[in-house]
Amino acid sequence: MLNGANFLVHPGWRVGLTGRNGSGKSSLLALIGGELAADAGDFGRPRDWVLAHVRQQAEAYAHTALDHVLDGDAEFRRLERELAEAEAAHDAVRQAVLHDRLHAIGGYAARARAGELLHGLGFAPGHEARAVAEFSGGWRMRLNLAQALMCRSDLLLLDEPTNHLDLDAVLWLEDWLRRYEGTLVVVSHDREFLDRVVTHVLHIADATAELFAGSVSAFERKRAERLAQQQVAHERQQRERARLQRFVDRFKAKATKAKQAQSRVKALERMTEIAAVRAESGIEFEFAAPAALPDPLLGLDDVAVGYGERRVIERVRLSLRPGDRIGLLGANGAGKSTLVKTIAGALPVLGGERRANKGLAIGYFAQHQVEQLDADATPVQHLARLDPALGEQAARDFLGTFGFSGERALADVAGFSGGEKARLALALIVFERPNLLLLDEPTNHLDIDTREALAEAVQEFAGAVVLVAHDRGLLRAVCDDYLLVHGGRVQPFDGDLDDYARLVLAGARAPVESAGTGSDPRREARRDRAGQRARLAPLKKEVARIERELAALEGERSGLQRELADPALYAAADGAAVAARVRRQGQLAQEIDALEQAWLDAHAAIEAAVTSD
Repeated sequence: MLNGANFLVHPGWRVGLTGRNGSGKSSLLALIGGELAADAGDFGRPRDWVLAHVRQQAEAYAHTALDHVLDGDAEFRRLERELAEAEAAHDAVRQAVLHDRLHAIGGYAARARAGELLHGLGFAPGHEARAVAEFSGGWRMRLNLAQALMCRSDLLLLDEPTNHLDLDAVLWLEDWLRRYEGTLVVVSHDREFLDRVVTHVLHIADATAELFAGSVSAFERKRAERLAQQQVAHERQQRERARLQRFVDRFKAKATKAKQAQSRVKALERMTEIAAVRAESGIEFEFAAPAALPDPLLGLDDVAVGYGERRVIERVRLSLRPGDRIGLLGANGAGKSTLVKTIAGALPVLGGERRANKGLAIGYFAQHQVEQLDADATPVQHLARLDPALGEQAARDFLGTFGFSGERALADVAGFSGGEKARLALALIVFERPNLLLLDEPTNHLDIDTREALAEAVQEFAGAVVLVAHDRGLLRAVCDDYLLVHGGRVQPFDGDLDDYARLVLAGARAPVESAGTGSDPRREARRDRAGQRARLAPLKKEVARIERELAALEGERSGLQRELADPALYAAADGAAVAARVRRQGQLAQEIDALEQAWLDAHAAIEAAVTSD
């Protein structure tokens, strides 16, 4: 997949490996990790470097989660075994040597370090004592990630590490990697994650690798400028080639012009071809207008959500209207997915009332949506099941906008990559023209091009959107409002994603005394911040309302002042119209004074609330 690639990575660099799906990123990562050999050329890394990578097998081990993570530090585990043997043999000298080495590598803090890794990746207190086999596949992948981070490595290789994480865990991992002292090579389609982590970008395209110092966003801007210049140069060259060729074609048969024609032929032969720029993404889709847009679409009145007798969230009040863009925030296990399932009607309410408008049409992308696809059916067949009257050509035309062109639209889903399955699942949702879109982690396995196409399509969507995602780029592009799911409640989050990141990291960085013991400082910090925001939210909403009214009244007053200053008003000899405007001007002055006082009072209340906390 790579041909003639040349690059040099220095110790301590954090390198983001980017490129389209299928460009060879994972193969290059395997080469760096020693799992593949180069077909040609030379590849080398220091022989004494300790390598860490995430095992892709999520096996059901019987040992505990804590032991699984501790296995990541091979030297610590070896010293533990040798120390046990020395103690059994009553070898005091050997014990002293081993204790010295344990002290040197920080071995006495190893269990606390493993507990911090589990805590940061979202494992609840007590989970460290559970057997690995008791966790689902996604949580086992988190354990494998924690095991790789536990290794005191010189080189850390990560392939899509955020795919099985929620936003809280992504924020923690990002913070951890920024403090990692070794050399990092990471593959990810999460641009914001890469921008905050990497120091360099290694981009693969057209079988070549290009190394760039800086963030992914900076690299893409520079590359876009260069490609634009390349395209201009290509078009200029094509015009010059055409001009030379016309001269040759016109005069090659004329003896008087033969010499000049021959020189043009040689000029054409010497001209190095400048390649045209190929569009990297063929993904460009949009939601068709919903058949109906009732207002409101759906409401929840004092709803309790959960499973069976277990209530996860209480007293949910929510009204979804066309145009709403709501992002759900909260730690893993807080109940975000449970709430989305309840909104979708996939779970019954355990209390309260769910009111769905008669014209409601829900498009629901669940976390494991791709697993519900029929592996033995083609994309065309999947569409035909939704609309038997849809012809094959119409189906292929629709699927082509999602990247399923040519024979790919007629291939069995069993052979699709994770990204292709996710794209097909999204295509099926778009095809049904929903007016309420529920997206629960839709970006797993999607490349950057498809994520951007999804964001653009959702931005133009006429209905309402409820989104759960660990991709902050998608959240920022789509959401206007955020709800915090925390402590069994749902409340407005009066802040942006940067505020939320600070909230999460304030808890994640709090000391963990030992795995599975003591209080959860992250939860307490989140509760305190969320409580303060909940208290301030009504006051801030009141300030916003006053400011909107003030702006409207000030605009009206300015308009009146312009009219009263216009001589044409008085020339019309309409005294009643002038008097009415003067009276309204006086009323506006009183209303504006009252609103300004209310604005001052609201701000004073906010300051008092902040000071009292």
